[in-house]
Amino acid sequence: FCLLLSEPILPLQVAQAKFSLNPLLSLSLSLLIPEKQVTKEKKTQHTHKGKNRKTMSSPSKRREMDLMKLMMSDYKVEMINDGMQEFYVHFHGPNESPYHGGVWKVRVELPDAYPYKSPSIGFINKIYHPNVDEMSGSVCLDVINQTWSPMFDLVNVFEVFLPQLLLYPNPSDPLNGEAAALMMRDRATYEQRVKGID
Repeated sequence: FCLLLSEPILPLQVAQAKFSLNPLLSLSLSLLIPEKQVTKEKKTQHTHKGKNRKTMSSPSKRREMDLMKLMMSDYKVEMINDGMQEFYVHFHGPNESPYHGGVWKVRVELPDAYPYKSPSIGFINKIYHPNVDEMSGSVCLDVINQTWSPMFDLVNVFEVFLPQLLLYPNPSDPLNGEAAALMMRDRATYEQRVKGID
């Protein structure tokens, strides 16, 4: 008995192959998965259609997954309430910046439309920065909104967006006009002020 195939069969691609030699004789070759597992696998594939597919990709499920991913990373996360939409994250200033060595408590609020809409971010403890309001700690929304996409997650906020904000302030679009003016006028004094050395 010889079987000719136009393409090679890979074990992971084929769970079961049946070849009919004649109506009375059928040869069943189980290559990888026993019959019971194949049936079970087919049933699971059907459950991911229709209504359940929407549940899996809903914004609340995505919020949960992103928050869990953030909690499993190196960031300390404190929940504000049970709703999983408001929490604090302890954020360390990036290396090679005047913020290095500093630790900030950042409040994160996820809108109902997250991940299609960016999170709101605010520093709880004081930070001296042109794009952060000195009194409220609010971060200039344009910093995140201009580049935000549903492909980003909460870890990206703390590993990309905030480090970039601290490494490359934008004094031409300030929330803290005094910090922006000082940065443009006297960078060394600005960096001393950032570090708290007056």
